[in-house]
Amino acid sequence: MDRTRLSKRMSRALRHDPARVGLVLDGAGWTPVEALCAALEVSVADVEDVVRHGSKQRFELADGRIRARYGHSLPGHITMPAGDPPPVLFHGTAAGTVEAILRDGLHPGGRQYVHLSPSEATARAVGARHGRPVVLVVDARAAAADGAVFRVGNDDTWLTDDLDPRYLRRA
Repeated sequence: MDRTRLSKRMSRALRHDPARVGLVLDGAGWTPVEALCAALEVSVADVEDVVRHGSKQRFELADGRIRARYGHSLPGHITMPAGDPPPVLFHGTAAGTVEAILRDGLHPGGRQYVHLSPSEATARAVGARHGRPVVLVVDARAAAADGAVFRVGNDDTWLTDDLDPRYLRRA
């Protein structure tokens, strides 16, 4: 089994296009593991291996169900648990988008949530996927105090809705 290839197939099915393989996700993004395995023609052991050994903690298993933790491009919002964020979070982006973000704020774009990191290094790596990286510092404490809801994607990913530019600055 090619773990990377299966992880990508699972991501597409659970984050972007479940209907393509005949899956239905509930409001929190869950579907039965057996249904995913049947749709992708893989074993439960293979799926469990991807979940257990995936470097980015993209997936979650519970009670015979599976879901992607973050990165959804489906309409609406997959319900993720809210949490108290650290005082500061980081967002990595390409240099060409920084001025617009600092003027207009952060928006999910094609995703359901804005993705933030507790690590400046991780944010820099994310930004590098889109060109010359720039890291923005997010005043999560102030945003949360003003009513922004932060959700836990995994140990390296925090999720939120739109963020006003007053909570952002260059690293």
